[in-house]
Amino acid sequence: MYSKCPMFNQLLFHCNCSIPSWSCLASWDFSDDPCAVPHRTRFICGVSCSPDATRITQITLDPIGYSGQLTPLISQLTQLTTLDLSDNYFFGRIPSSISSLRNLQTLILTSNSFSGSIPDSVTALKSLETLDLSHNALSGKLPKSLNSLTSLKRLDLSYNKLTGFLPKLPSNLLELALKANSLSGYVSKSTFDGLTRLEVVELSDNSFSGTLGAWFFLLPSLQQVDLANNSFTHVEILKPAGGNSDLVAINLGFNKIGGNLPVNFADYPILSSLSLRYNRLRGAIPLGYSKKKSLRRLFLDGNFLIGIPPAEFFAGDTEVTGSLGDNCLWGCPANSQLCSPRQKSYAICKRAYSGKPRS
Repeated sequence: MYSKCPMFNQLLFHCNCSIPSWSCLASWDFSDDPCAVPHRTRFICGVSCSPDATRITQITLDPIGYSGQLTPLISQLTQLTTLDLSDNYFFGRIPSSISSLRNLQTLILTSNSFSGSIPDSVTALKSLETLDLSHNALSGKLPKSLNSLTSLKRLDLSYNKLTGFLPKLPSNLLELALKANSLSGYVSKSTFDGLTRLEVVELSDNSFSGTLGAWFFLLPSLQQVDLANNSFTHVEILKPAGGNSDLVAINLGFNKIGGNLPVNFADYPILSSLSLRYNRLRGAIPLGYSKKKSLRRLFLDGNFLIGIPPAEFFAGDTEVTGSLGDNCLWGCPANSQLCSPRQKSYAICKRAYSGKPRS
């Protein structure tokens, strides 16, 4: 069917939608074409039309409590570039017919109640640049051919019920957010291969495990990393090539990372926030951490670190905030905010080191 603007009126009547009386859409005369000119006699909101006034190109509903299901008839709006239904009460499955929207660049369905799996057909949207399905009730696995979305720059599927492994990711991604799901397995190099533009990775509150390889922190454009609340057991860190890195913030808290505190984090030139709190780290705090001028936030609490913390942390001109508490450190000044909460008991530390802790 040719996608004339009157089709939008049909879409509304087929979606079992609830339109609050105080909303913008409630002011419409649905017997008229929303794209017809002149517009002086009608108040059109949430819809943009093509220059020739024959096709709807954008639908952006205000967050006012619209509810209903997304009808498969949405596929008739073939010139649509933006579909934003965020912060409403839409429910049901995302129709597989959405693959017909070949011109779609922005799909934002965040903060609704969509359920079921993400249709594989979404990977046919080759023009898609932003995909945000966060804060819904989506389940199942991620589409295997996700990497075929070659134009995709921002992907946010956080706060759903997604399971399974990470498939290979689109090569032009700038931001990846999959936090608060039930994803599992390893974070493998092949998944991130070719992602030279990736700046933000948020995978916290999942069930990822194993070793986080040194390649990960060497992704050339990486700036912010949040992998907290997973089950990683090891982390490998190399010095950045030529001393160049854009990494600003790293959160690896609440995992199961063992071994000594990685020394090479101190070699990331503009790193300002580092959290390794509540892992299973041992040994002394590297001196390089205290000499790092860019570091402003440091959370190492909840581990089994030993020895005397570097005196530079407690100098009068220090700008570091965070916590070194709940470890096995000696001589951490009680009046310092960095030393809160208090250290573990001697008995706990002795058991952790199978004898008397040594620096």
